[in-house]
Amino acid sequence: MRIPVENPTSYRGRNARPNWVTLGLFVGVALGAGAIGFLFSPAHSPAAAHWYAGLAKPPWTAPSRWFGPVWIALYCLMGTAAWLVSRERYHERRSAALLAYLLQLILNAAWAPFFFGAWNIGAGLFIMVALWLALAWTVRAFAPVRAVAAWMLAPYLAWTTYALALNFSIWRLNQ
Repeated sequence: MRIPVENPTSYRGRNARPNWVTLGLFVGVALGAGAIGFLFSPAHSPAAAHWYAGLAKPPWTAPSRWFGPVWIALYCLMGTAAWLVSRERYHERRSAALLAYLLQLILNAAWAPFFFGAWNIGAGLFIMVALWLALAWTVRAFAPVRAVAAWMLAPYLAWTTYALALNFSIWRLNQ
C-alpha cells in the first residue's frame, strides 16, 4: 500500500528513526567496493606497483599517499548518501536512484581490476568514462529524492573527474 505524499519535502515517507545498522551496511558495501580496488592497487600488489611506476604520468598526478584516505572518505560519503535516499520509503524515484547508485558502485569496483590487475589502461579508461556517466546519473537521480544526498556525492564526482583526466592522460602518454 502506498501512502500519498503531498509534496516532495514531506517527512511522512521517511523512516522516523535512523537505523544505524542499515547505515553501517550501506557504508560497508561501499567500502567493500573500495576493498576490491585496493586488492589490485599498487598499495597492495607489488606487481601493480612495479607496472604503475614504469608508466609515464602527467606532472599533475597526485601523490600515491593521497589516494587511500581520499577514497575512504568518499566511500563513507557514498554509503551515507545512498542510505539517506533509501530512507525515503515512499518516494517514487527512490528505486531508480538506488539502481543508478548500484551501477556506479559496480563500475567503481571494476576499474582497478582492469587498470591495475589486467594492466589495461584503455579498458580502465572505458570503465572510467562509464563510471563518470553513471555517477552523474546517480547525482541527478538522488537530487529529487534527497538533495543533501546528491550534494554528498559532489566530492566523489569531482575526484572521479580528476581520475578520468588522469586515466586519459596516462593512456595518451603510454600509447
